[in-house]
Amino acid sequence: MKQGTTILTLDNGYHLWTNTQGEGDIHLLCLHGGPGGNHEYWENFGEKLADLGVQVTMYDQLGSFYSDQPDYSDPEIAKKYLTYDYFLDEVEEVRQKLGLENFYLIGQSWGGALVMMYALKYGKHLKGAIISSMVDNIEEYVVNVNKCREECLPADAVAYMKQKEAEGNWNDPQYQKYVDVLNANYVDRKQPKAISHLIDTTATPVYNAFQGDNEFVITGKLKEWDVRDQIHNIKVPTLLTFGEHETMPLASARRMARDIPNSRLVTTPNGGHHHMIDNAPVYFDHLEQFIKDVENDTFNK
Repeated sequence: MKQGTTILTLDNGYHLWTNTQGEGDIHLLCLHGGPGGNHEYWENFGEKLADLGVQVTMYDQLGSFYSDQPDYSDPEIAKKYLTYDYFLDEVEEVRQKLGLENFYLIGQSWGGALVMMYALKYGKHLKGAIISSMVDNIEEYVVNVNKCREECLPADAVAYMKQKEAEGNWNDPQYQKYVDVLNANYVDRKQPKAISHLIDTTATPVYNAFQGDNEFVITGKLKEWDVRDQIHNIKVPTLLTFGEHETMPLASARRMARDIPNSRLVTTPNGGHHHMIDNAPVYFDHLEQFIKDVENDTFNK
């Protein structure tokens, strides 16, 4: 596969930014979170997995910073492209255009939801699935993030946030300061400078449509997310990797590890939602061990 950056033209005419690093017979395709985030926390995966001979490909999903950004203010465009089905089938089209087969698929957060859906619908193409910091339903997530902010913030701050949320006043400066505190505790604990920008690169229309204003409220389409009754049908070797101090509930992760037949759960100490950055050595040890075990046909829980 061609190294470096390639712009893929989708059948719908839009363009996606992709980048491939490393050489080898093992292929890993990376799905970022958000929705509306981008590929940047995957940038060092080619380097980190080079000793295993893994070729790593990442891409920005439609609407994200480096790829085409449709005019989502057009109701017809929003209806067509701001859906679960669109983003799932986009993964499959990217796979086809890249010529991937018998490959590993990793997804972070929203990307982890796409991994679950892909493994259920297109699992025959996979050698292994890696679900990074994503649970199989939003109901348990909401309970956990509310618990997170009650543990992290004083009661008056939590009450203030709830008041502003009820008002829909997401841009309130004090509200956003509390969001920053929560992000520093549960999302980006290491607060890396390497992937910071002078502007916000979030694809806000995509993020708002699915998530809402921030990681600690769900007002969009993700309120519907629930595949608890389906994940037992994921048959490929599956790694569930979570930070030990993040937004996603570890109790749900443990249940998922029981429900997915061929799965293994690992956790990263002092890791938040982006634990591949917060505690990279442990995260990559777990990932490498999973790939080695699947490649050597020695994978088990």
